Amino acid sequence: MQEQDELLGVGIQLNKNPVEGFSAGLIEDNDLYRWEVLIIGPPDTLYEGGVFKAHLTFPKDYPLRPPKMKFITDIWHPNVDKNGDVCISILHEPGEDKYGYEKPEERWLPIHTVETIMISVISMLADPNGDSPANVDAAKEWREDRHGAFKRKVARCVRKSQETAFE
Repeated sequence: MQEQDELLGVGIQLNKNPVEGFSAGLIEDNDLYRWEVLIIGPPDTLYEGGVFKAHLTFPKDYPLRPPKMKFITDIWHPNVDKNGDVCISILHEPGEDKYGYEKPEERWLPIHTVETIMISVISMLADPNGDSPANVDAAKEWREDRHGAFKRKVARCVRKSQETAFE
């Protein structure tokens, strides 16, 4: 029950203090654990003008464990796998990284909110982490042909996102 109160509180806070660049709400009114977010592509990035739909799925023991985030809209990005799953540090399970890449304080902490997750995702769109890719092909293009093939694929995703944003 405390987890549901936590999620309800997050939703109320977002309604009182909206954050620029995204909107979030429940997918279904009777399920506090599944949220839909719309992310506006950040200005001055290749994603500018895009309207990207994603789902946040919260575990029953939130906020002790992170939600999972999956883009529903196609997106070409080094830190989003081809299935749409987002791979950023704050969405990784709390504690030590068994590969030693991330510090514990970079990973999930119970103080994170939908707002801090979305700010991190918007930042990820503006500045991909090519050193720890979820989509190796996108990371390779971002490193080797950022203004060619990578830019064209992102532009295609932005156009498609605009066409399907409100379906």
